[in-house]
Amino acid sequence: MDETYKQVTPYLPEAWRQYLNDLPPALLAELEEIRLRPEHPVLLRFHTREGWLNGRGGLSREPEAGCRFSAGDFGKSVLLITDSSYYALAEELRRGYVTLPGGHRAGITGRAVLEKGQVRTLKDLSAVNIRLARHIPGLARPLLPLLADAQGRLCHTLLVAPPRAGKTTMLRDMACLLSSGAMGEALCCGVVDERSELAALRLGVPPLPVGPRSYVLDGCPKAEGLMMLLRSMGPQAVLCDEIGRPEDVAAIAEAAHAGVKVIATAHGAPGEDLARRPALRQLLADKAFGRFVFLSRRLGPGTVETVLDGEMRPVERSRNECA
Repeated sequence: MDETYKQVTPYLPEAWRQYLNDLPPALLAELEEIRLRPEHPVLLRFHTREGWLNGRGGLSREPEAGCRFSAGDFGKSVLLITDSSYYALAEELRRGYVTLPGGHRAGITGRAVLEKGQVRTLKDLSAVNIRLARHIPGLARPLLPLLADAQGRLCHTLLVAPPRAGKTTMLRDMACLLSSGAMGEALCCGVVDERSELAALRLGVPPLPVGPRSYVLDGCPKAEGLMMLLRSMGPQAVLCDEIGRPEDVAAIAEAAHAGVKVIATAHGAPGEDLARRPALRQLLADKAFGRFVFLSRRLGPGTVETVLDGEMRPVERSRNECA
């Protein structure tokens, strides 16, 4: 039974840990998010449902029936999440989240503190969303044949999905499989883990598996990290999560021109016109990617809805050619 949820219960006040533990184990194995707000009930989101924790070993459909999370409870959770070092985490708070051990992430909202028009940090916190990270071994295996050209070589690939659709989980498993030789030759993979979610390094050791030939650069901006890996580790493939800035695009183009396979993710939805996204427009115009994989959570996180080639044509197993 998946007990990943036990890795995040320490960030809840003691009574609330028990409320969570009283839920059926099969339900807890599907837990994805714990949403906390002061003086509001706690919202739990699972693979296929959501509900309000009622403190009686169950969930309620209506928020009015949920057990109230007091302002004091909320303050305790914030202290636990920040390890009582709120100001030491100013950079993470500026980005709106704190990365927890194991690759879990606590998204945070509140009042923005500005400095020269830029967000410096957050104060008067108003909500915390603890998102659980899970490794799903073999999730990417059925996808790999569609990412190969006619010679069986990996194409530059962009995974596109909305939030909670499994982009990061799919990318992590691709690192595992590619570095293990799932496409023939075992590739040395460079992983830029800007948000500490892909591998979640702790003292240099990745609690989340990324494969035997994967080398992780943690907490580093993607553009700079890609160049550092190219210079230092000589990877055959590089993987990074959630591209979107102009400097990301430039770094991806340089890596591709250096003969390194690029696998990245971006926010989006199946059927979306990616050319409307300013950060992706140039990559599309340059045909930088030979494969576009659109994911959803229709059948659970990581559901592959469609795979397109560089010309935006559907890819079938009988026609595996990169653009």
